Amino acid sequence: MVKKKSHSKGVKQTLDITDELIAERRTSLKMPKDMVPWMARTIEFIDRNMLRVGKIVCWAIVPLIFAMTFEVVGRHFFNRPTLWAFDVSRMIAGALFMLGAGYALSKGIHIRADFLYRNWAVKTQAKVDLFLYLLFFFPGFLVFFWVSFDYAYTSICGKSILAECLDGKVRIQRAMDTTWMPIMWPLKSCMPIGAFLLLVQGISEIFKTYYAFVKGRWP
Repeated sequence: MVKKKSHSKGVKQTLDITDELIAERRTSLKMPKDMVPWMARTIEFIDRNMLRVGKIVCWAIVPLIFAMTFEVVGRHFFNRPTLWAFDVSRMIAGALFMLGAGYALSKGIHIRADFLYRNWAVKTQAKVDLFLYLLFFFPGFLVFFWVSFDYAYTSICGKSILAECLDGKVRIQRAMDTTWMPIMWPLKSCMPIGAFLLLVQGISEIFKTYYAFVKGRWP
């Protein structure tokens, strides 16, 4: 009896999981022993706490699913659409996006041009990352943090933080595009918080990038 080969001649024997390796190259919170101690401790502290943030924020998916399910069942089976489900679902989804962005960055799963990036040497990857973090990431998110903080402040005070609230009155901002008119400051506050978390995680990422540039391997 002739034993059949499981793979045809010339067919690649192993799967190309380069993209997955790039996305999950930092599965451990422990840094290499040859890393500068203070740098390793900083990275481990930031990544450990960002993991906690990710675990807490992910629970927001539960009320999001509940709101969408409640709306669908009420609308299609009982002809009783809700006033609040649309607002609640988009606000929770927005909060998930912003508050989970720092955790996503810690795991390297933000979108990048991997079809180019994955073919570069580690030092080239690190050099490009280091350049982009310093030139675009930190300046961009510092501006975004300030603008979003002012945006959230306006939703509470009714005026920009750049303009003095001389009358001392608080005018809580509400959404005007639905009849439910929910208060907006809880959602808008997620923007500066998310920007702050991204900036903190960016410190960890730039240290990892520096290590990869010097050592020629990712931590």
